Amino acid sequence: MDDGQFFYHPLENIEDTEDFYAAINREHLTKSLSDERPYTYWTIELYDQTNGIRGGGGLGILAADTRRVAEQMGVPFTLVTPFYPYEPHQKLENGHVVDEHIPVDYHKFGFHFVDTVNIKCCGNLCKLDVIEKKFNSTRILAITEPNFGELYSGLSGGDHRLYQEVSLGFGGYAALKLLGLKPAIMQLNEVATFFAALARLDELASNGMDFYEAVVYTRKHTLYTNHTLVQAAEAEFSYDQFERFVFPNLKSPAVRKWLADKFVNHHIKLSSVTIEIAELRSGVSKLHARVANYRDIAGNKVKFKAVTNGIDLEKWVVPEILEFYKRSEILDKFGLPTDDYIEKLEILNALKIKEFKKLGREILNQVLSTRPDQNGQILHFSDDDFIFDFKRRFVDYKRPELPFSDPKRLKSILEKRGAHYILAGRVHTGDHNMAGKLKKLLEAVGNDDYLRTHVHYIADYDEKLAFGLSAGANVAVNVPIVGLEACGTSWMKDIANLNLLISTHDGGVADASADSYLNVNGTDESEEIEALYDRMEEALDIYDNDFDLEYVVRKQLAAYLPVISGPRMLKDYLAFLFKA
Repeated sequence: MDDGQFFYHPLENIEDTEDFYAAINREHLTKSLSDERPYTYWTIELYDQTNGIRGGGGLGILAADTRRVAEQMGVPFTLVTPFYPYEPHQKLENGHVVDEHIPVDYHKFGFHFVDTVNIKCCGNLCKLDVIEKKFNSTRILAITEPNFGELYSGLSGGDHRLYQEVSLGFGGYAALKLLGLKPAIMQLNEVATFFAALARLDELASNGMDFYEAVVYTRKHTLYTNHTLVQAAEAEFSYDQFERFVFPNLKSPAVRKWLADKFVNHHIKLSSVTIEIAELRSGVSKLHARVANYRDIAGNKVKFKAVTNGIDLEKWVVPEILEFYKRSEILDKFGLPTDDYIEKLEILNALKIKEFKKLGREILNQVLSTRPDQNGQILHFSDDDFIFDFKRRFVDYKRPELPFSDPKRLKSILEKRGAHYILAGRVHTGDHNMAGKLKKLLEAVGNDDYLRTHVHYIADYDEKLAFGLSAGANVAVNVPIVGLEACGTSWMKDIANLNLLISTHDGGVADASADSYLNVNGTDESEEIEALYDRMEEALDIYDNDFDLEYVVRKQLAAYLPVISGPRMLKDYLAFLFKA
């Protein structure tokens, strides 16, 4: 049975999560996963504000969603991550983005201290605290210490970043052993988690297993999930850095030699060795898996299996909308689309859409009640106010500035409906180019009397604001340069919450056809800008025609509900990892 047949196998007579678990893993999985042999998920970043961990972006949000979905499905699952003693915040001062890092105490969020583990760095023994928090079949297992610093501290190829990554890998693996856990599978999210698989290889080789058998075993039980597209952009580490931070933690001479041989001109890219240590490799959308340009040590292009990201519907969908999906049998009790979900979508009419958006508007206003815009104004929107939004990390390829290419045209579009445009997103620390673009954008907005009161930048973007905008806006703008977005999940939350999506055909959006949403295309950026403005005007018209609103919202949901579903994502991973 191939993966597609396995995934779409009908789940009949399922009464509870135990039945679901049995249906997705069958006998070969029940023997492979247990409380003592969990699915281990390694991430340098977790974004889970409920549990006191505030990350920096989509990678952390995805990690939190995956753990929650595993809990809902009853899958034995251990998420291993650092707990950074400082959480990132941003504020706007005179048009400039200013970073702040606020101390956090894990005790206040229900984590408890387990014990300490040691790693070796620069000739010293470094003590790491092991903390955990359990959630039914899942847990967050974290390593931390007072001087661990904040997320993405220092240069990407610097000593402190390497220390954090080595701590997660060797320290996190030691933490698993401390709790008596043996990973059934190790999913490495991005190359910063490579050292976890290296620690496992070293343990096997140093405990008497033949080195080549240890390599084969580690490779077969390790999944490398890549979330970026270009290997060339990755930072490098030097041999000297590995002599100080990595090699002292290896017990096996054979593993040390294996790793040393991977250096080229005394430098190493972690992606190269991660590819070598993981036989299983996945990309996070169909397009990403097809176009990601990564090569192994020999220079051969690496193939990735497509497992498109999904979201935790329980977390990100307005409760009344999610209940409607389940009550109408559009989604089953596990958050999977039913066999006839497209036909069932016919019950979703314009009246219901607008009623649900009113509920979402209440959520948005509540979030905004403590979030002033760039002018210091607290915003409150009526049910009749029309809102476009852009909410995602502020980086060049996502192009947050694109709608402001022609301020007069943007102004004329907003004036047609008295519409508002909300910008929310984090500028990565040290990204002076994007910080400058944001400042210039806000200056242009401030120089126009109309735009000043209808374009709003909300600083310190976080998951609460992300949910509020998904729930309460009308139209989401997502315009990455085609070929540079791996997946993205903000647009998923928008579609699930009945927003119209204006997007380029990139990342996970490209899992369905380009006529499934309001598509922005063109042979160059000037054509894309014109198409974006046309789609914005089209969105205004759609909301004025109930038939059009029903048609577009239903079409989006028909195309993307299987993509959006977090349970679908987990099911895809399990089918890939535990093939019969």
